[in-house]
Amino acid sequence: MTRTAFSAVTALCVTLGCALVIDSATASIDSTYRLLRFDGQHVKWGEAELGAGAKVKYAFVDAPRQFAGARNCGVLVPIERLAIRHGISQATLQAEAAAAFRVWEQAANITFVPIDEPDRADILIGAQGHPAGRAYANVEYQSAGNDGVSVIDRAQICLNPYHGWKVGFDGNVDVYDIRYTLVHEIGHAIGLDHAGPSGQVMSFRYTEQFSDLQPGDLRGVQKLYGVSTQSMTADSAAD
Repeated sequence: MTRTAFSAVTALCVTLGCALVIDSATASIDSTYRLLRFDGQHVKWGEAELGAGAKVKYAFVDAPRQFAGARNCGVLVPIERLAIRHGISQATLQAEAAAAFRVWEQAANITFVPIDEPDRADILIGAQGHPAGRAYANVEYQSAGNDGVSVIDRAQICLNPYHGWKVGFDGNVDVYDIRYTLVHEIGHAIGLDHAGPSGQVMSFRYTEQFSDLQPGDLRGVQKLYGVSTQSMTADSAAD
């Protein structure tokens, strides 16, 4: 199947990056979340079926990489460039990324596995080789879908190494928290669009009003992948 790369930029993506196409057809019945929609198809990892779970591998790039046709994250470089500039250790960056992926794992039936081989990774993370904006995601998917759903082949997440970055909230919304930003970009990389200006993690304005997924974020990711098996196990144990 033909692999097609998409990720369009709106003016407000400089606030929080995106991998989206603005299309009135993307609006869901629940206005607190929106699913990405390309060529009339929703996109997700795993099976081409809404509600089906998935397992996704991710890695940090270890050398400059180019992605032909990508609107965002066209060139990724190792994240060390950002780490050194902002005094954040590589170990801390990796820990913050792992925590960001766990946020989505705890919400829906999607599992993320860190690997050390970027060539085998489904989601690649790095610094922007051509810095712009703050942070972005790029999604590549199979051009032929099934019942309105296409399968994601690969995604990239990139952070601008020249903007301010920090670990944790301190009230300064001009310097972005690494984990919160990655949670947002991972949301795009797994099939979620922006959910309006504020109120959800997937909203396009950076705020430090909450650190956990909000009700719309939960409904959106569970629409794509179903309820987390971790949650179901916990509920069964409680019964």
